[in-house]
Amino acid sequence: MEARNLAVFTADITAQQQAIERVFAMLEQRAEGLKPDYPERLESVAYQLHNFYGAIEELLKIVATYFENNVSDTARWHSLLLLRMTQAVEGVRPAAISTESYALLNALRAFRHFFRHAYGVPIDFAQLQSNLTKAQQLKPLLDRDLKCFLQDLRGLSN
Repeated sequence: MEARNLAVFTADITAQQQAIERVFAMLEQRAEGLKPDYPERLESVAYQLHNFYGAIEELLKIVATYFENNVSDTARWHSLLLLRMTQAVEGVRPAAISTESYALLNALRAFRHFFRHAYGVPIDFAQLQSNLTKAQQLKPLLDRDLKCFLQDLRGLSN
């Protein structure tokens, strides 16, 4: 990747990382002191989990668009995107996320799918708490993965 393209790509990734930071901060704020007897709070946290996953998926779409030039529009593109990001493409780009991050992201993807399509179904506190924990585990792993990804990408460009 040419230096100019790398600079633009890095700026796009950095901007999306900032969006992820804002959403994660909101998630943490809403989740503070979370209890099962406040359905409105549960819905608010579920919405922020949905947003957190969506912001990360958008970052991964940026990577796919820059390097693979497309995100396939199949019924399974969400899961295929995650899987693709665990794979290095020799001479093109390193893996963007680790298998640890993949497992957590895939669980959050499933939760997001449930949240978007389960109209009128009350939020289950235990399920929400489990996914909140996954998001909290994912955040430092994702930060590490993206730092390594950008460093490795700079190494490929030199």
